[in-house]
Amino acid sequence: MLAVVRIKGIVGMSHHVKDTLKMLRLDTTNSCSIIPETKIYRGMIQVIKDHVTFGEVDKETVTKLLEKRLRMTSNNKRVDEKSLKSLTGFNSYSELADMLLQGTVKLNSFKGIQPNFRLTPPSKGFKSVNEHYPRGDIGNRGKEIKTLIESMI
Repeated sequence: MLAVVRIKGIVGMSHHVKDTLKMLRLDTTNSCSIIPETKIYRGMIQVIKDHVTFGEVDKETVTKLLEKRLRMTSNNKRVDEKSLKSLTGFNSYSELADMLLQGTVKLNSFKGIQPNFRLTPPSKGFKSVNEHYPRGDIGNRGKEIKTLIESMI
């Protein structure tokens, strides 16, 4: 699984990039989507690589994202353990994270849950939104996406 975090705004963006960001549900800056690592999604990331940062996520990071940032679509409130069971049928966040990482379920298959995450800006700010990683913040981070997401939760 890959986590994709939008870093840049819409100024000067082509319509191809805007459409791809919309398909990945990255509507605003500092929003995050978890997507499977397939050829189609890799092609979409190639189109938006100058506006996002992405990398491979592990179970611990996905579980933290689900616990702290999973929201309901109806009232935009956080999904707690009790409502998680009623909305998804899973007993815990780690169980849902396992199924997401295996690719057996997707967040957009559950009605009542937002399929993406709204994050805060990183606690120490971005290095540069115009240069690629490791000098800046754009592009493929690999497993280092974990540290960025943890600072944005």
